[in-house]
Amino acid sequence: MGVTSTPAYDAHADWYEGFISGGGDYLRRVHRTVADLLGPGDGPCLDVCCGTGAHASVPAALGWTPLGVDLSGGQLRHTRDRLPAARGDATALPIADASLPAAMCVLASTDLPDYSLVLREVARVLRPGGRFVHVGVHPCFVGAFADWGRHPTVVIDERYANRAHSFDSWNTSGVRARVGAWHVPLADLLNATLSAGLRTVRFAEAGPGGVPDLFGFLAVR
Repeated sequence: MGVTSTPAYDAHADWYEGFISGGGDYLRRVHRTVADLLGPGDGPCLDVCCGTGAHASVPAALGWTPLGVDLSGGQLRHTRDRLPAARGDATALPIADASLPAAMCVLASTDLPDYSLVLREVARVLRPGGRFVHVGVHPCFVGAFADWGRHPTVVIDERYANRAHSFDSWNTSGVRARVGAWHVPLADLLNATLSAGLRTVRFAEAGPGGVPDLFGFLAVR
């Protein structure tokens, strides 16, 4: 996870491997959401910003052949037993045009300064009719603007409109406090998907206590 112009996750790769592998209920919800949106298939499924390869088991269990790309060499050290992966920039994927039947990007949209560029690359490498699954933190309820400290009450403030990179988080021991995040408002995310030439088909939300902390969608080329 985490492709940026500078591989910020390199300094945290070993910590992140332990963090995501021990993700418990959160990781199970992520994987259920990915599986529900992606569905069964065959052929390669590109995990864009694959990080340590922690999500590769999901497409594999559905019949796909997972492969990954990420900019962080530190994280790619952990992919060896999970999927074949290459070091590369998600905004310039080392993949031929219209060559893939499926792709996914999981928990990585806030690691990129301009996720719209990644969506355009995904659209470029997908075959006509190819599937793309996005699953990330919920744009409306997770970010520097959201205080989950009194969950199930979640307090949202005016920083929702701030798209800048930020290390602010109610959770001072998580990913966001270590590498920061760019906020992608919901309208920005969906408009960028449509502008890339992807057609949204289904949406999904998941979260504890009635407040969704995950948002996902299936789109086709």
